Amino acid sequence: MTTQSNLALHATSPQKLIRRLLLLTAAFVAILSGVSAPRVDAAENSVVAVVNADPISRDTLASASVDRYGTDVLDNLINRHLIMQECKRRGLGVTTEEVRTEILRVAKKFGLNVESYLQLLQEERDITPDQYSREIIWPMLALRKLVADEVVVSQEEFNRAFVSQYGEAIKCRMVMVQDKSQAVQLHAQAAAEPSSFARLAKEFSEDPTSASVGGLIPPIRRYMGDEVIEEAAFALKEDQVSDVLPVGDQWMFLQAVRRMPASQPSPQALPAIKEQINDRIRDEKMKTAASQLFAQLQKQAQVVKVLGDSQASAKYPGVAAIINGQQVSIANVAAECIKRHGESVLEGEINRKLLTQALSKSGKKITDDDLKAEIERAAISFGYMTANGSADVQAWFDAVLEGGPGTREVYIEDVVWPSVALKKLVEDETTLTQQDLQQGFESHYGPRAEVLACVLSDQRSAQKVWEMARDNPTDQFFGQLANQYSIEPVSSSNFGKVPPIRQHGGQPSVEKEVFQMKPGDLSGIIATGDKYIILRCQGFTEPVVSDFNAVQEELQSVLIEKKMNVAMGLKYDELKQTAEIDNFFVASKEIPRVAGQNRGSR
Repeated sequence: MTTQSNLALHATSPQKLIRRLLLLTAAFVAILSGVSAPRVDAAENSVVAVVNADPISRDTLASASVDRYGTDVLDNLINRHLIMQECKRRGLGVTTEEVRTEILRVAKKFGLNVESYLQLLQEERDITPDQYSREIIWPMLALRKLVADEVVVSQEEFNRAFVSQYGEAIKCRMVMVQDKSQAVQLHAQAAAEPSSFARLAKEFSEDPTSASVGGLIPPIRRYMGDEVIEEAAFALKEDQVSDVLPVGDQWMFLQAVRRMPASQPSPQALPAIKEQINDRIRDEKMKTAASQLFAQLQKQAQVVKVLGDSQASAKYPGVAAIINGQQVSIANVAAECIKRHGESVLEGEINRKLLTQALSKSGKKITDDDLKAEIERAAISFGYMTANGSADVQAWFDAVLEGGPGTREVYIEDVVWPSVALKKLVEDETTLTQQDLQQGFESHYGPRAEVLACVLSDQRSAQKVWEMARDNPTDQFFGQLANQYSIEPVSSSNFGKVPPIRQHGGQPSVEKEVFQMKPGDLSGIIATGDKYIILRCQGFTEPVVSDFNAVQEELQSVLIEKKMNVAMGLKYDELKQTAEIDNFFVASKEIPRVAGQNRGSR
């Protein structure tokens, strides 16, 4: 290395020096691996992130991921192992090429190329391409192979499907209600006067979709669903009304509008149609057969779940589950957890590291009593209290953990601890001034301005509306202007009427104008953001409370919490913006990689 390079390194901050060394090491490993571009592979490095020169290890990420998602991921792994074991027993397998072909087929079905389809999955359902291949496509193809011999499309099944798609259909109207006696009464009216059917459907049918169009429903074809309804429909003549029919816990009757004759595809299109129908029937039968086989595999399997069971973990160290005698290691579960949830879990670990560093720098510590107090505060604020008014902590935990990942400990780590940490960091800076108290009192208990409002998108329109409102100074005319011109839904639909405006509510330009007005006054044009607002004052409400001392204690509690929440948000933003963070895990995901020839779909 040259003297100039040495001087540059010595001039670099310790954090940047560590970051540079880590990147150089990663590049060296990549070169040895035969990769042309430098990259950091999180799966091959013990450090997944560095926060202000303090590393986060892959082991830490693995442990945190398993704590939060291990149970769900293990269930998925067990299911895939059951399928793999059955494939192995029968000598079957699914190749990478078969997985790719199936993904291509599914993408084409949605009119997309593979890249667009996989991108859509990731954006809309947070499913990565690798996860989609391993956890959805591979098991589906494997189950299809396992039941392939059982699935045969008969000629009768094809004929029924062809008739349901191209055969004769009946266009109908429908009335559906919950009460049988009401259905009988409405049926009598419809049968006596068939021309009234559409009106009866609009007025009384409890199926809103069909009621809105006079009871019209999609054409009824044979072999599409409920045989009783189909037989009733095909037995009707035009305008004739069917009997009252039970549908689940509701009652319905039909009126035939017209018969739609069968259509006959052209001879050229027939081969493709036959293939399409056969494929659809085969897919449906395979889904049913695969579900039955999978349920059978689950029922017959001997599964011991070790993860989360302290006694079993002591007996089988390092094992997450035993499936028909085959062990699944915790390391395997951890790797799956990281693949699925590593990015979000690592973000939490980075934030925890930032807060821990800030607490250490400020000489502050978090105690168990601090955590307990925060849990009780949250429980009470959301209404979880016992009969004597204390926090019902157990009920609160039951509510926040219902349907979510992790345990009570995870909730405390991910939600309670960060909140307490931020409060500790800002508590010395968060104080209430006399001005805060006065403004808080006026905002919470003072008078509100009752106004009519018209919101415009440009100044030219606002000038036009303002001149019309000035020339005809009545509430009624202003309301009509708001209904016609306001681009804001509430003021437009309510003829200008909007919720009363309070002081110090976060709209300073509006509040300053309106609290200088008198009843009947028209405001100037108030520019706020990209909108222009015109107000007409109707008056002011009486103060809710006049005695400041009567509400001082409650007001102080509310205001200090609001002020602390704002300070906590600013402190968090400050920590993030001033930190030096290198996230190698995300970097490795963003660098394209080419799958090796021997890389399997599992």
